Amino acid sequence: MLWSALLASAMGDLFLAGKPERWLLPGMAAFFLAHVFYVVLFWQLVEGGGWSWPVKTAQAALVLSGVLYIRWLVPWIKAKMRVPVILYGAVILMMGAAAIALPSVYWLVTVGALMFIASDSILAHQLFCRPADAPPNKAASYAVWFLYFFGQAAITFGLIGLIGLPA
Repeated sequence: MLWSALLASAMGDLFLAGKPERWLLPGMAAFFLAHVFYVVLFWQLVEGGGWSWPVKTAQAALVLSGVLYIRWLVPWIKAKMRVPVILYGAVILMMGAAAIALPSVYWLVTVGALMFIASDSILAHQLFCRPADAPPNKAASYAVWFLYFFGQAAITFGLIGLIGLPA
């Protein structure tokens, strides 16, 4: 399941490397699928854990802040992209909530999932809120790539080391 998530993410990267006007929706679809794979994988690893008050509080905080961010973002998004963005937001929040529920031995996976969410939040702001004629925000671009790359790496290394996946 990990390799499926990574492959879907790589496909998303390929799409997003092209012109965003043309390839944003297929890129989002690929990343949506990656998050579905992560959700399934993380749920399999929870093993009946993740039902403590601190976990539920952290999950609620993540989901509430994510919903508020998406609600704030929606007016900035073109009408044809609103439903895909909302659906994508829902699945990435599910992935984050599932990662928070993981046993503490998977702390690196949880950190990686939260980094992935942060990366996508910055990217969404850059894609939908910045005026089209604004110069590129290099700091935001570096943050997106740093958080995304090391988030995926943290998820991968956190899983490979603990569930014995072959490198």
